[in-house]
Amino acid sequence: MGVPHFLVIPYPVQGHVNPLMQFSEALTKHGCKITFVNTEFNHKRAKNSVGGLDNLKEEGMRFVTIPDGLDPEDDRIFVSIKTNMPAFLPKLVQDINALDADNNITCIVATMHMCWALQVAQKLGIKAAFLWTASAASLAALYFIPKLIEDGIIDSEGVQTKKQEIQLSPNMPVMDAEDLPWGGFANKFFPHIVKEMKNLEFGEWWLCNSTSDLEPGAVSISPKFLPIGPLMESDSNKSSFWEEDTTCLTWLDQQPPESVVYVSFGSIAILEPNQFKELALGLDLLKRPFLWVVRPSNDNDKVNKAYPDEFHGSKGKIVNWAPQKKILNHPAIACFISHCGWNSTLEGVCSGTPFLCLPFFSDQFLNRLYICDVWKVGLKFDKDENGLVLKEEIRKKVEQVLENGDIKARSLKLQELLVDKSVKNSESSKNLEKFINWAK
Repeated sequence: MGVPHFLVIPYPVQGHVNPLMQFSEALTKHGCKITFVNTEFNHKRAKNSVGGLDNLKEEGMRFVTIPDGLDPEDDRIFVSIKTNMPAFLPKLVQDINALDADNNITCIVATMHMCWALQVAQKLGIKAAFLWTASAASLAALYFIPKLIEDGIIDSEGVQTKKQEIQLSPNMPVMDAEDLPWGGFANKFFPHIVKEMKNLEFGEWWLCNSTSDLEPGAVSISPKFLPIGPLMESDSNKSSFWEEDTTCLTWLDQQPPESVVYVSFGSIAILEPNQFKELALGLDLLKRPFLWVVRPSNDNDKVNKAYPDEFHGSKGKIVNWAPQKKILNHPAIACFISHCGWNSTLEGVCSGTPFLCLPFFSDQFLNRLYICDVWKVGLKFDKDENGLVLKEEIRKKVEQVLENGDIKARSLKLQELLVDKSVKNSESSKNLEKFINWAK
């Protein structure tokens, strides 16, 4: 059999591009060929970032673009992508195969919101697989949507109709409505999620960036689930949409061990003005060094520059974007105030860093449940009657997590479980080889 040639298609946000890039790099190490599909807009962003795409070309990856039907000024919404991109894919496959007649595309891999590509693959007679970029538990919840509706627990718009705890399987934690991974998106996006889950059936494998150590109940829900994580292959700047400020690493070198509070809420989440103020003042109250990632402002995100007049920030460093994996593995880091996105969650647990959880939407609440109640490697913030995490609560919880030796011990134990999962003969490594052999 020849060398597998994968055409990989991420939904064009950082949280999907990063794990698919890491997955692609893992495949190239097994001799596979990768053609990575970017939208035209994101390709320009990645090409212009520090690190760019040139190094990846040398590692056996080729990059191609496909129009998404949007101008660069528009929001990158999946409705337009789904409307415009599918028509271009068959021609793209034909052109790629014409250029490389001896190594045609053997498998298409897509992430959530791009599952139309799996249906196109079937029509073209090409194998197809799905890479789930969030937790296996959140995929399990989506998998059980028909049963949750049938049992009357949620309605056809994803809203919980029965006030009861939810347990998807005996080996998974008990959830409430807030923990469902469409939390905050019910009514608006739920019909799309239901339709997308039907498209998933066109994928032979549902690849999960997780392990049975992290989520034993979730990964055993369906025989299609194939855990191949944690994906930690690449340096983040290779696929970053923003330039990383590496001066923060030099600054960290000057701080005492386990002294710095690291704060980052990923590539999408936006703090409301009052919460931004409380966080800034709460960091001041800590009287300890902090490293805070505040993304570059745009028209939809101007709140990120609304620092309160009382904010001093004299003990901290604020950057626009940062090399997160390097930061979390730096000896100066004490804890991680996080939105609990799955990529950040994996990077945190793989570095043995205790969490303080401030989820915003989607699977982040379910990830918080695992962090705080299942793995017990972090604490949640409590909100006031207005839904705000106040500055005093921030100060109090940071002190609590840093004083709790058991949380740190469990964090290090979980890190030890995960650190070697990608090495040869591990479960994830065997599953990856199984997938590659299937794709030939």
